[in-house]
Amino acid sequence: MTIIDFFLWSLLKVVVVTVLLLVAVSYTVLLERKVVGRIQNRWGPSRVGPFGLLQTLVDGAKLFFKEDLTPIGVYKPVYLLAPIIALGCSLISIAVVPFGAPGVGPKGVDLFDISNVNIGLLVILGVTSISVYGVALAGWSSNNKYSLLGSLRSSAQMISYELALGLSLVGVVLRTGSLNLRDIVNVQATHGILSWNVFGGLQFVAFFIYLTAAYAETNRSPFDLPEAESELTGGYHTEYSSMKFAMFFMAEYGNMITVGCVATLLFLGGWTSPFGPAAPSPAHPWLHAFIPLCWFAVKVFFFLFLYIWVRGTLPRFRYDQLMNFGWRVLLPVAILNIIGTSLWFAYR
Repeated sequence: MTIIDFFLWSLLKVVVVTVLLLVAVSYTVLLERKVVGRIQNRWGPSRVGPFGLLQTLVDGAKLFFKEDLTPIGVYKPVYLLAPIIALGCSLISIAVVPFGAPGVGPKGVDLFDISNVNIGLLVILGVTSISVYGVALAGWSSNNKYSLLGSLRSSAQMISYELALGLSLVGVVLRTGSLNLRDIVNVQATHGILSWNVFGGLQFVAFFIYLTAAYAETNRSPFDLPEAESELTGGYHTEYSSMKFAMFFMAEYGNMITVGCVATLLFLGGWTSPFGPAAPSPAHPWLHAFIPLCWFAVKVFFFLFLYIWVRGTLPRFRYDQLMNFGWRVLLPVAILNIIGTSLWFAYR
């Protein structure tokens, strides 16, 4: 394969994954409105298109053509840059996520990931850490005290829960001995569900810590303090409208999908079946590519549904409760989990 062919394949994968991610973001919004509607004993969107399936397209068009207002007192360069940083980091982090079994595609091309990086896990942690700059700069540049308080809350929340989230993944890395996401999945592919990290790897505590920290990282209920309507009007995005406002929420839902993908890869065996590896069928080789992709999608959907279920169930924490839980509960438990995992692998 020539360099030009490799470049064209890479460009095609980038375009396809970006489009699919944006479509998934759109319909995750619809899923949330429908599920929360059922939880609250109402219908949710049901008028535009069959079962309301076209509602998100109409909402996107409305936001795109809505009047774009810019307050007089904002620092305009940073004000305009902030939503781009937030959405850009959300889209970049999906680039190192493998979606399916390796070896599918033309020679020299793997169709189910954009780039297979040896330190893929570190790349995701680094990019998601940078995304807080979008929120922080949005609040500071808006020249609004509510927005500034929301951005400060988000920064403090990110620092607090990023530590617990990173430490919760150490046990997985200890078991695998690699930061490559494909290697992490391959270690879990031997005996089905019994070899997944959350069960066979004895990382159930780490799984709980990761989920809780991920809710806080993505500013989702019950950790949505940076945009608490009852306290800060709208938080860091109070002064934003039209597509700039939409970009923040596209970034939030994009981060939800990325968190679900990473949790699937690290704890639930990625694209592997819970029933153990199956021999490829020579009569239907396409099943060898399609079925693992379906398993991966089902597991990510489970995490998205869990996100929405938690939002419709739990009330928002007070800010002091949020910080206490991060520093005094999650962080010590994550450190104890590392010590326990290390002792287990040392004396097993």
